[in-house]
Amino acid sequence: MKVGTALNMLSQPGQTDAAVLTEHFVLGDLAEPLGFDSLMALEHHFTGYAMSPAPLQLLAYFAGRTKRIALGTAVIVLPWHDPIRVAEQIALLDIMCGGRCLFGFGRGAASVEYEGFGVPMGEARGRFAESAQIIVQALSQPTFEFSGEFYKIPRTAIRPRPISHPERRFYASSVSPESAELMAKLGFSMLLIMQNEWSKCKADIDRFYDIATNAGHAPHRPVILTNVSCAASRAEANELAFQYLGAKWDSIENHYHFGDGHLAGVKGYESYEALAKTYSKLKDPAARKKATDFYVSIQITGTPDDCLQKIAELQRVTGLEHLICEFAWGGLPHHLAESNMRLFASDVLPVLQHDPAFAVRAPQGAREKKRAAHENMFAPA
Repeated sequence: MKVGTALNMLSQPGQTDAAVLTEHFVLGDLAEPLGFDSLMALEHHFTGYAMSPAPLQLLAYFAGRTKRIALGTAVIVLPWHDPIRVAEQIALLDIMCGGRCLFGFGRGAASVEYEGFGVPMGEARGRFAESAQIIVQALSQPTFEFSGEFYKIPRTAIRPRPISHPERRFYASSVSPESAELMAKLGFSMLLIMQNEWSKCKADIDRFYDIATNAGHAPHRPVILTNVSCAASRAEANELAFQYLGAKWDSIENHYHFGDGHLAGVKGYESYEALAKTYSKLKDPAARKKATDFYVSIQITGTPDDCLQKIAELQRVTGLEHLICEFAWGGLPHHLAESNMRLFASDVLPVLQHDPAFAVRAPQGAREKKRAAHENMFAPA
């Protein structure tokens, strides 16, 4: 199994933005010497929910500071960008890092970000589909042209040309059923943010790969992004997870405003309507505790042995190929985040990478019957 880490640079009261970023740069610099396989950058804007507005620029920084580790995005939100510029930046990064890059894409769900870029949110699905096709053609073909609803590109070429085939290592984050179908048909592999019980995730993965196979594609097994709380004792790991993962609800709602139900009327986001009921309940302490209990239960928490057992089960259920771990979440203090990362790296990571029990394999057996999922939970990266 491949194992990476992601940098989620949440703004913190009492700290300058520069100080927060510096702490995460330290964690990024630890990834390669501690033995991780990949380092992933997020994309968010305007609210401080994750202060990573330029993931390819951030990865270029780490390309110059590393030799071995894969560099990836989780994700680039395509509707906010000119697809030609994205393709050019991918090609340049591919050269800068010697071809050790992979790319996740998404369409985003925060109206504040769409408004900030002046892009109508109702156009997200169409813009994503066209941008994805353009980027693949730009990277894979010496010259190309495109004519769509949103983009019309005369025959052209991007330069420099990439040195590998980054378009063969494209992943997409799909939350809604509509997004999953679109991304599977494009031939992308699946990047899954762990936000629902694992049996439900398996059903989503199975559906995604069925659609992709029927469309003639053979995508890689899933990349899964999850939070990790690894400590010497189970009690300590769980206490930190409940305190700081529980604090994520405020930052999520401040950024996405799911609780006001505004997404119900946005074309392409109709499936988000049920989130309003869930997030509006989080003002109630009992409901918030219930949501936090559930959210912690589907992350990787506990002692190193606990983490190994949970990851083994996650792999059994999902056919996981590449696990991305967030070690600094919800305002967890830097020294605790670093301790979390170092303990996982020393006691968990070598087993995941070298024990034959964690060799990548497809899920076993027939399709599992779906259990009832928790009520419309969505805790994005």
